[in-house]
Formats: sequence, structure tokens, C-alpha cells
Amino acid sequence: MLDVQLGELLGDAPTGVGEALDLVAGFDDALTHGFARLGEQASGALAALAGALAASPLGDRIGEAAEKVAAGSIGDEHLAVLAGGRAALFGAVHDALLARLDAALGRTRAAWEPAEGEMRPDNVLAGCRGWLRELAITGWRGVDHDLVSSSDPAIEALLAAPELRGLAVLLDGLAAELRASSPVATMDLLPARRWADLWTRALLLSQKGTWNGAAEPVSGRLLILGADVHEHATVVRVQVHGILEPAGGAPSRLVRTSVAAAKVDTISGPSVWRLMSDHSVLMGALAGHLSLEITGMPLLPGGDLLWQDDRAKSGEAADPFATARIQLPAAEAPPTPPLDRHPVRIAEPVFLEGYTMQDDTLDLGGNTLPVALDRLPACGPLTPELVSASSACIGLMRWDGGQWLLQPLAVQATVKKKPVAAHSGDWAMGPTDPKVVKAEAKAGDVVAVLRERAGRLLRK
Repeated sequence: MLDVQLGELLGDAPTGVGEALDLVAGFDDALTHGFARLGEQASGALAALAGALAASPLGDRIGEAAEKVAAGSIGDEHLAVLAGGRAALFGAVHDALLARLDAALGRTRAAWEPAEGEMRPDNVLAGCRGWLRELAITGWRGVDHDLVSSSDPAIEALLAAPELRGLAVLLDGLAAELRASSPVATMDLLPARRWADLWTRALLLSQKGTWNGAAEPVSGRLLILGADVHEHATVVRVQVHGILEPAGGAPSRLVRTSVAAAKVDTISGPSVWRLMSDHSVLMGALAGHLSLEITGMPLLPGGDLLWQDDRAKSGEAADPFATARIQLPAAEAPPTPPLDRHPVRIAEPVFLEGYTMQDDTLDLGGNTLPVALDRLPACGPLTPELVSASSACIGLMRWDGGQWLLQPLAVQATVKKKPVAAHSGDWAMGPTDPKVVKAEAKAGDVVAVLRERAGRLLRK
């Protein structure tokens, strides 16, 4: 539970955060208009970025890259260095915020140890870098359908390499957003920060080498805290946060694992859980509040379990609130991988109780914390009304829009004088609310219908 340092945590941002974000905004504005036509202001923004990092290991290289790009010499190596500089600024902001949060929580965090990983095929990555270079030269304002379509060969080549599937999905997502917005020149407002984030991450991931290190097999008991559901028109991802008690008596550690499935926009609400049928062990543990016994499950250095259902089996009942009260304070947090050092990627499990709610704000001893009610998933029983009536919450601390927010994953509340607990993953094996079950039955099984139609088309 957040201690007396909550007031300091929720106060002003750490020194230098505002200045660092201003430098990023200058770079993003230059990228919006394109590096092929840098004006005085955009050239100054690149020079300011280089100046801020002059004393860093990137110092000499980023200074040279800023000068070369301003002079019209735009090479892949120069763009990679500038992207690295932008990522480094966000990394510094991330580290300052996370250090303050860890201090408030009294949480210990493992240090990141660089490790060698499998090399990726550079000939495939070169096509990715080529398209990203064209985006940088043209700028978002110059993007049209032809430029977006030129990404197709690179994406197809990436999809054919299993180890590059993550980069392929990232590139495909950026291309899809640009395609939907083309011609971008007609847009009044651009998501410049978001597109620049995607461009930066894709460009760095397209470099030779590895970022996340090799996975190690782990065994032990996994105690679930809650599930964060990300749903979009074409994909749904369930990210489960939990505490791993390693076999052999090693200290407990915070971990997370994700499973995802492709979808269409007509599949929404509780129906999305049907897409997770290949992960029945994990879904059953979510819905039944069970512990999991895992054996030889791959774990990345950043705390991500690469989920394999056949390496897990259901264990005894494990109340997430009991886990949060007893286990969470002592669990060691994982280090943050280099490319994940970005403020918007902060999602730290916390447990709060004894507070009061006023609209969408939590009050704990005079310190107030906004609650991200807009992040509540539509596929579970967790509602704004239950959150407002709650007195205990398992959630994720996030930093967005210049402030800390709490995203609820589970709450304990009193409804009609009766205690109620609701978790975002309670319907992982199907809804339990009679009204929702009736509505689902009336609407029919959308997933089954679409699968049957797809099978019929394939048979033709």
C-alpha cells in the first residue's frame, strides 16, 4: 500500500521532466514536417536534442547526426542515432518517475543486466529501415496512400520471420493508422507524439542485434493479481500481472504474461474471451481465482513470462486480494528493458484500501489520485459504479498526461449492504451475470458464426 510518501509522489514531476519533454516535442514537430525541408526552428530542435545529450555516451554521434540531417544528408545511421537520443530522453523521464514510485511503495527493483540474444536477419530489417527513412524524409504531413502502400513488402518479409513478428505487428499498426489518416495533409490535429513513438521504436528494433536478452526457464507457483485487457478493432490482448514464487525458495518476484488474438470489430464485450480458448489454463485461473503451477516457463529479463499453456496447471484457490495484501509489498520488481523505458509504459501493480471515492478521484488521507475509469474493459464485471462504491482496489499505477493515474484491475465494494468483489478477468470463462448471459444468448455466438463462415469460405 502507498505509504506517507504518496503526497510527494503526486506532487510536482521530478526536476527536468518538463524540459526533457519539451525537447522531445521539438523533435516530433520536425518529424511532422519532414527532415527533407528542415527550417531554422526544426534544425534548432535537433541541435537542442543533441546539446542535451552532449555529455552522454551518444554525445559525439548525435551531434554529428543532427548536423548531417540539418544539412540534408539523411542516412540510416543518422536517423538511428537521433531515434536513440529521443528514446534516451524518454528513458530518463521514465527512470525518474519510476524511482519516485518505488520509493513511495518501498519496492525493490532488480537491475538491468545487458545480455546477448539471437541475431536477426539484417537483409529483412533493411527493408523496414528503408520505409521508416522515407517517412522521416517526407514527414507525417506528406504521407499519402502511395507512401503507406510501399510498406507492404517490408511487412510481409518481417511476418515471414517468426523472431521478427513483434516488429511486423508494430510496423503494420503504424501503416494502418497512417492509411486511415491519408492524406495526412488534410488533418487538423495529428497524433504526432504517438506516431513518433511508434517510428522511434520500430527504427530501433530494426537495428541488428537484440534488445530484450534471452529467456530463462522458471518454475514455481504463480499467484495472479489481475488482468489488464487491451481491446482494439482487430486485436485483443490480455496482460496478466502476478507474483511468482520460484521453486527452490528464491525471493518472490513480480511478473506479467500476455496472450493475444486477432479479431474483427463485431467481436466485442464478453465475447472477446472466446478468442482465448487456446489458453484455457490461464483463463480458468483468472476466472476461478486459482494459483498456477508452472514448469520451465520462459521468462525474459524484463519480467515477461512467454506463456505456454502446456507448461502450466491449475493449483489451489488464491484470492488476489490476499495475495496483494500479503505478498505484493515484499515482491521484487523486474528491471525495465531499454526500449520499454517510456513513461506511458509504466504499469506498476499496487494495492490500496481505506480510501473514499469522489467522482473519478480517490482520496487517501487527504492525498488525491485520479482513477482511469476510461480504461475499464467492456468484457468484465468491473464498472465505474463498483469502483465508486469501493473501499479496496488492486490496480496499476500509470503516468499519463503529466500526472499519476490509477487503473483498477479489481475492487472490493459494498452494494446494497453486501460485500462484493469484482475482477476484470472474472468472465474469462464466460459471463456470470444473468443479465449478460441472457443478452449474449439472444445475440448468439458471434465468434462461432464467424468461424463457421470462414471455414465455409475456405472449403470453397
